[in-house]
Amino acid sequence: MMAMAMADEAIAEERKGRRSRPKRDSSLADFLVQFRWIVVIPIILPLSFLFYQWIRWRPVIHRLIHGRHSQDKHLEIVRKIQRKVMQRNPSSDGLICTARKPWLGIALRNAEHKRSSRYEVDLGDLSSIVWIDKERKLMKCEPMVTMSQLSAATIPYGFAPEVLPELDDLTVGGVINGYGIEGSSHIYGLFAETCTAYELVLADGSLVRATSDNEYADLFKAIPWSHGSLGLLVGVELRLLPIKDYMQVTYAPVTGSLQQIAQAYSDAFCPRDLDQDNPEKVPEYVEGIVYSATAAVVTTGRYASKEEARKPGNVINSFGLWYKPWFHLHAKSALKKGKFVEYVPVRQYYHRHTRSLYWEGGLIVPMGNNPLFRFLLGWLMPPKVSLLKLTQTEGIRKYYIQRHACQDMLVPNHKLEECLEFCHDNFETYPLWLCPHRLFKTGKGTMLDCEPNYENNKYPGDTDYAQMWTDVGIWGVPGPVLRQEVWDGVEATKNMEKWLIDNRGYQCLYAEVEQSEEDFWKMFDATLYTAVRKKYGAEYAFMSVYYKISNSKKSTPFLKSLKKD
Repeated sequence: MMAMAMADEAIAEERKGRRSRPKRDSSLADFLVQFRWIVVIPIILPLSFLFYQWIRWRPVIHRLIHGRHSQDKHLEIVRKIQRKVMQRNPSSDGLICTARKPWLGIALRNAEHKRSSRYEVDLGDLSSIVWIDKERKLMKCEPMVTMSQLSAATIPYGFAPEVLPELDDLTVGGVINGYGIEGSSHIYGLFAETCTAYELVLADGSLVRATSDNEYADLFKAIPWSHGSLGLLVGVELRLLPIKDYMQVTYAPVTGSLQQIAQAYSDAFCPRDLDQDNPEKVPEYVEGIVYSATAAVVTTGRYASKEEARKPGNVINSFGLWYKPWFHLHAKSALKKGKFVEYVPVRQYYHRHTRSLYWEGGLIVPMGNNPLFRFLLGWLMPPKVSLLKLTQTEGIRKYYIQRHACQDMLVPNHKLEECLEFCHDNFETYPLWLCPHRLFKTGKGTMLDCEPNYENNKYPGDTDYAQMWTDVGIWGVPGPVLRQEVWDGVEATKNMEKWLIDNRGYQCLYAEVEQSEEDFWKMFDATLYTAVRKKYGAEYAFMSVYYKISNSKKSTPFLKSLKKD
């Protein structure tokens, strides 16, 4: 043990030497960010609470006034959207985009495309559940429905979406056009892969229903990650699975090197005998939180009945209550007390990271996990990301780009150790979030696909039809910034993008994207996306995905150059 500790110390010293950086001077932006809580607590938190209450009760009020939502009412809203699109003059109006204000979104990247010439179409009324079919285990909802609405609507029936991303504010449209992941993705894939049909309004105003096996199958496969650049998503059908009242959660501490952390994490859900489809060997939920280069906790979950949870000796922890410790810090306690098991009400487990915005809430409200604060004001958490964006200056936004890390790297699971080593050297940001997901083989030129010929050399977690990947979430203040050293967030992002291209991984596009268009299409496959844009007339109606998500300027002359003659 002493030899291992000395080896770890030696590695740490070697890394420190490699990353030796000059000190930097403090700035006004440092001060404003450090003491932002002075504005957040008395102003942003109460406004956020009211905002959340409005979102929570708006469907109820709407139902009382207009009656229960139905397919007919849904189509009535969609027809208005179709008429608006049909009224667009391609020769004089701008490219189509939604009328949603940029600050209302969760994404932290800029919304330059909405500052340029545009033709706005309002999708704000598409915020309801249309129907739930318990017999077929399907539901239909509209794109502005949030994850909180999904869980609230389905759990009372004993069902939930196969993949339910944690944060309450994420919308169905956002996690399809962008990406959505959860601790069950190692079984079901990303959120979009649990959808069975998309309703879309195309560039000419026509309404189509795309599925994996109808005449619009190519469009169906191209929608994920397209960021609204193929058409306007107006309806979604997705699969449900039967659930139980509780989640049995096991917290397993891991100490050692990043290699040992990566191996212990993989062993939690990837049988070494490749028996990946055996439910006895694979838990229903998995996530890892890496607290440092030598310590992590892997949590696994299995559904449990109310009767099982209430058996004598079992611990029930309703950690979703406002006065309870934040989840990531509660999980961290396993590093001191060792492996433990508890039972958590299932909806509280689904949204376990919402109250603290994973661990970013601690940067915005530094005393947020203090027991007294939790008891007195914890019910106001979290601050709404939209309001934080609305109230930040351009200087603070640039400060976060330069001195704060907020990226997700999707990598083949067998490359996780290399990825963790890279993250430590490039970002040195902890905690890191690890979430496994299956990437289903398409072979259709989709933007994302498995490594070529992976099935000829399977690693644990891989099957003939899907390869196991992991999302490495990098969110927080890098070590050099904490030590008042020079660190360039733009440079680190460019390093990450190059590493992903070299290792055939993917960057999640909600974050800042610094790579060129040429490099972007080295990372992602443009084959199907380009063909679908041309086939369905999106080329001259919707901005392409790269220009929507990148930091490239979208000037009016640029937009005019895209207009059809």
